[in-house]
Amino acid sequence: MRKLLIAANWKMYKTPTEAQSFLQAFLPLVKESRNEIAICPPAIDLPAVLHAVQGSHVKVGAQNMYFAEEGAFTGEISAAMLIDLGVSHVIIGHSERRQYFGETDELVNRKLVTALKHHLVPIVCVGEREDERESGLTEEVCCRQIGRAFHQIDPAKLHKVVIAYEPVWAIGTGKTATPAIAAESHLIIRSEVARLVGKAIADNMRILYGGSVKPENAEALLNQPEIDGALVGGASLDPKSFAAIVKAGVPA
Repeated sequence: MRKLLIAANWKMYKTPTEAQSFLQAFLPLVKESRNEIAICPPAIDLPAVLHAVQGSHVKVGAQNMYFAEEGAFTGEISAAMLIDLGVSHVIIGHSERRQYFGETDELVNRKLVTALKHHLVPIVCVGEREDERESGLTEEVCCRQIGRAFHQIDPAKLHKVVIAYEPVWAIGTGKTATPAIAAESHLIIRSEVARLVGKAIADNMRILYGGSVKPENAEALLNQPEIDGALVGGASLDPKSFAAIVKAGVPA
């Protein structure tokens, strides 16, 4: 069975002090959970979060990284820097990075290559905008994004990759894909991965759902056999709320 991954994307929220306070409240609530849990805070919070989770089973991820090993890239963070800190996961290609910072499918591919080289667990985000869904382009968009993300990557290196299906129309809007709609999109994604790199890899690849996941809808979403966890935004900012989502996934 694929192990559930419940990941928090804090986006541009929480100071280091606030992050520590969150974890003091959160960790006791999930200490019995057997799901994989990852906190992805702003880069400035990474040292504080890594220190706070020591001795727990909670892992720490970055929200972004650059593909270059090093160089004159002001404001960017390299994979080697993340590894040296103790980071294990990294989000790649989130829709907000695509929308606000112009990240392309090709850039996602280059970042994925670097993340795999450094043995990070990449959480690669894919998903359609509302106009694309209304035009019946969900399958085309998701398959294109996956194909370009995996371009010229040795399939043997893809075993660590996690895909997060995040319909852009459901991110931060309060709208949520129904469990049936989400499961259908996950099946499309898994079928495309199988076509590209083989059924064995596809069957073992975890595909998360993201898009206004809350305690109220988490159980219904996570009970879908094609959904292997969640990438949680706003609801991950409150320790009780995020803990409830973690516990909604089985086993717990």
